[in-house]
Amino acid sequence: MKKEARSLAATILVLVSGSAVRAEEIRVLSPVAMRAAMPEIVAKFEAAAGAKLKIEYATAGAIVERVQKGDPADVAIASTAQIDSLLGNGKIAAGTRTQFARVGIGVFVRINAARPDLTSVDGFKSALLAAQAVGYGDPAKGGVSGTAMASLVEKLGIANDLKGRTRLYPDSQAVLVAVAAGEATIGIGLTSDKVLAAGVDLAGGLPQQIQSFTYYAAGAVSGTEHEGPASKFVAHLASPAVKTILAAKGFEPQ
Repeated sequence: MKKEARSLAATILVLVSGSAVRAEEIRVLSPVAMRAAMPEIVAKFEAAAGAKLKIEYATAGAIVERVQKGDPADVAIASTAQIDSLLGNGKIAAGTRTQFARVGIGVFVRINAARPDLTSVDGFKSALLAAQAVGYGDPAKGGVSGTAMASLVEKLGIANDLKGRTRLYPDSQAVLVAVAAGEATIGIGLTSDKVLAAGVDLAGGLPQQIQSFTYYAAGAVSGTEHEGPASKFVAHLASPAVKTILAAKGFEPQ
């Protein structure tokens, strides 16, 4: 009888321990732009912290919407401005907001295709006007490169000229796939996006006069049951090891 009781107690302990391990799975909402760097970042954290991460990719705008609605999440990554807005609304835990990288807007073409002139604003403008189709992320989806590009063509005064040749896609990866397939002559994304699809070349960043940088930040979501490990992962994003990974993937660590 005692042996059976010990066996039952051991079984309960295993079940409880297993539940505890599963409970330590940290749900991270990450922009699609970080898809190339995230696997290495996650592997280093999991090896050091012993916690499991579940990464869910979306546009930065969609991430903000999910956090605002109270969707389950432990960590949110978005532009610094978006994270600061969430912090101001009480959606990000105080003291966890961390800025860790920035990235500029890049111009992509199909591999071995002629590269547009990016040495001047006029050269870039002429390249857009000469392109059969220009692809970028749908601004309505909240992606940073698409939002920036939509604003830029208005600023350059060519939005109407490009209207019939503009192709909008759900995210940067879809833009690059379209460029590789020949659906878009020129694709606009982040300079870190090249690794998201084969068959494309990064022609370069936008001319300095019109280049804009997106700064990325992260924070633990308010009310998370895993604020300890969530905060540790946020701090991990600013660590020297992660800075090396980010630099290799086209980001500028901060």
